[in-house]
Amino acid sequence: MQAANRVILNTGALYGRMLLTVFISLYATRLILNQLGAADYGLFNLIGGVITMLSFLNIAMTISTQRYMSFHIGTKDSHKLKMVFNASVLLHLILGITMVVLFEAAGSYLFDHVLNYPAERTMAAKLIYQFMIVSAFFTIISVPCDATLIAQENMVMVAILGVVESLGKLLIAIALQYTGHDKLIVYGAMMASLTILLLLFKQLYCAVKYPESRISIKRYFDRHLLTEMFAYAGWNMFGAGSVVARNQGLALVLNVFFGAIVNAAYGIANQVNAQLSYFSVTLLRALNPQIIKSEGSGDRPRMLRLAMIASKFSFYLLSFFAVPMMMEMPFVLQCWLKQVPEYTVMMCRLIVIATLVNQLSAGIQVAVQSVGKIRKYQVAVSTIVLLNLPVAWLLLSAGYPPSAVLISTIGIEVVSGTYRMMAAQKLTGLSPRIYTKQVLLRAVVPVLLSAAIAGIPQWCLPQGFIRLGVTMIVGALAMGIWIRLIGLTPEETTKLEQLFSRAFSKLQARLIVLKAN
Repeated sequence: MQAANRVILNTGALYGRMLLTVFISLYATRLILNQLGAADYGLFNLIGGVITMLSFLNIAMTISTQRYMSFHIGTKDSHKLKMVFNASVLLHLILGITMVVLFEAAGSYLFDHVLNYPAERTMAAKLIYQFMIVSAFFTIISVPCDATLIAQENMVMVAILGVVESLGKLLIAIALQYTGHDKLIVYGAMMASLTILLLLFKQLYCAVKYPESRISIKRYFDRHLLTEMFAYAGWNMFGAGSVVARNQGLALVLNVFFGAIVNAAYGIANQVNAQLSYFSVTLLRALNPQIIKSEGSGDRPRMLRLAMIASKFSFYLLSFFAVPMMMEMPFVLQCWLKQVPEYTVMMCRLIVIATLVNQLSAGIQVAVQSVGKIRKYQVAVSTIVLLNLPVAWLLLSAGYPPSAVLISTIGIEVVSGTYRMMAAQKLTGLSPRIYTKQVLLRAVVPVLLSAAIAGIPQWCLPQGFIRLGVTMIVGALAMGIWIRLIGLTPEETTKLEQLFSRAFSKLQARLIVLKAN
């Protein structure tokens, strides 16, 4: 299958999953919030945030394994692929055990000196913590299989697993209505069980489907490769750890100053951001293996071209839905949650804006990862990202509201993105002038113009479903027109027209066959 067709198929599969999972997940969250209440829901997000903050090792190793597997798929070296997979299995087993030890060692200190929660919920909080440790361990040891599915571009199975996971969460949310036990504890136990079942299935599927994912550590052991992957992952740990520490560290800072109710608002805002980000993350997930494989095959011009396309189109996709949603956020949250915790609207808007800024350099991050020389890059970017925590503490100590924390996050994202562009110039030869012209200007200007037009219904119509629908339609039409006029290069316009024409021709041919039968 040609690379372009594979990207289209993978993107289609992931978008099909997204269309199913977005609404399922949002409805499940509404049920869970109603069943647990704002305080318990905030407590669950707080405890989950601690686990996420410590599990940056898992994120870093996923990136590392996927990079090495995609790179060697590009070089067409099957023996090296087996060595990479088995080295990854050994590394993740070691990291999984290490993670459990770290979690248990940190638990007492966190509950006694850091976390702010009602005293009567101590036992529930500690049980939730243990459930998440179990879930984190199984997540870590399954990373080689996740990386295999992505590197092999088997997004159909990724999509199927995503839908099954969302349906499982919906069933858990429904089951909470019928339990007579502590709902928070039951919710934590069932979520951990769902994670374990899904990950065991992935391991079995990969072992059957892909020969390189069969475990034989002794046969394919390579000390040099193991050391190289661990060193690469070590710098990724620093980078991924800074992002996770920023996100969850802000939750802890907000908890210290404002308590669990604000954590509920912050948790909901992150949920909304995650659902909206599916549109852009999906495209990146389909393109990332192609970017890394291009570098592995020695085709750097194609790698940089794909990286810039990934940055621009992921920004478009997030903006397409985020712009009208930010305008109608109060009404959407009221319809979704019924009981909207204080600060939720503001936090949703600001977190989405910060993510939009980040998306402008999303493809550039993958380009740097594909080259492999990431030590100085990760140190610099991570240092910039971690500035969020002292800045947030200083702002809240000075009496500023929670919104000030997220406004500062947007400013720091701008600084971080600027450095990524400069670093990419040195590491990959990316031209800042070309990047500014082809990505920044062609991405930002159409979105700003579309946002101005989409805001017109806010002045003309009362709040309600009619205004929501009009805002989304007007925003979508404006976005499509401005992207076509300003956002696309002539080459991209031609490519898209060819792809749509090809897809339409195939659809027509299949319809003719169906009618004939």
